[in-house]
This record gives sequence, C-alpha cells and structure tokens, in this order.
Amino acid sequence: MRVSLGKFACTGIETHLGDDIPAGVRTALSHYARKLKAGRGPLAAPSFLGDLSPSEPQATFELALDPETEAMLDREAERQGTTLSRLAAHSVMVYLAELDFLGIAPRAGVGAAPRS
Repeated sequence: MRVSLGKFACTGIETHLGDDIPAGVRTALSHYARKLKAGRGPLAAPSFLGDLSPSEPQATFELALDPETEAMLDREAERQGTTLSRLAAHSVMVYLAELDFLGIAPRAGVGAAPRS
C-alpha cells in the first residue's frame, strides 16, 4: 500500500517511535487493526478531509502488511468512504494522540524535551 505523510505526522513518529517512519506507520496500523478486530471501533477518519493527501508530503513510501491486516484495513477504508492510504495517515494521528493522552514520554533525545 502507498502511504503519504505530512511533516506533522512524520515528526510525531520520529519523536515518539524513532527515525524509521515506515516502521512507525506499521505500528500505528497494527494498533488500529487490533482495535477493529476487538470490536472497539477506533476513531473514524474525519469526513471533512475527504481523500485529501498532505499538500506537501514529507514521506511517501510503499508499505507491505500481512494479508489479513491489509484486508481488514481495506474493508475499514471502504466502510469509511476513504482510501487505504488516507486511513493509514489517520491511524498514525490516532496512535500518536493516544500515546500523548496516555502520557507516554517521547523517546529520549529524539526532538522533544522530556516530560515533567
């Protein structure tokens, strides 16, 4: 699947998860898929964004997922009326918001001051 992320999402991944942006997206997608599988329905992608891509993507890459996860996410994207790539970008933002909400400290030395 092709994923494009803007600067905000890339910076969030680098700050919380490290420099490997595709690995961070994979983590976020796995988290989102686990919620779907558990029936906990993660936050849906905002409808007002439609299928807009970041105006100036900072990172665009092909991401391989296991077939079961990709099929589940593909069905969810279709259910929400969006693209798989847009759902992937949304899942990153949801995952980063949850990390922030839970008070998970950013990785030491990766672009953010430690939390007090």
